Amino acid sequence: MNLPNIITLSRIVMIPVFVVIFYLPVEWRYVVSAAIFGLAAATDWLDGYLARKLDQSTPFGAFLDPVADKLMVAVALTVLIEEHASILMTIPATIIIGREIVISALREWMAEIGSRASVAVSYIGKIKTTAQMVSIIMLLAVPPGLLLAHLGLVLLYVAAGLTLWSMVLYIKAAWPDLFPKKLGKTLPHKAD
Repeated sequence: MNLPNIITLSRIVMIPVFVVIFYLPVEWRYVVSAAIFGLAAATDWLDGYLARKLDQSTPFGAFLDPVADKLMVAVALTVLIEEHASILMTIPATIIIGREIVISALREWMAEIGSRASVAVSYIGKIKTTAQMVSIIMLLAVPPGLLLAHLGLVLLYVAAGLTLWSMVLYIKAAWPDLFPKKLGKTLPHKAD
């Protein structure tokens, strides 16, 4: 266990704290839950930076980092869907959560067949993640209906569009392995 991994684990520990604070019957819950989510987003950058800077990258960290990110985003989007109780919030949130499930499964399968590098994180994925994190912070910071919430929702749609685009790029990169032209090529199959 090293410092980058401890920071990554702290993101997972923040999830129940974030949820409890978000549902407190007080007005400051919006700002504090947005701050917790913002802190979690910052630790995502920090743990990766420290792992590279201190040469402390580990297989456990490489596994845990995307899991922590996806859990935090999925939980935040889920509470926002309930808070806004609107199809306008549900559509981009569902796109983002659905894409994460598809790409996670694709990466796992590609790693299983030894082609994980072809579905590595792309530049567009980093832009998507930034738009997604900023929009979620904006949406968490204020009650539904305020200007900042409307701007956050617009940015969430931008993030959802980038999410679909990056998913297309991932699938395009994986396409030769998903649908090989050689009929004799045997691919592993994993039962659920």
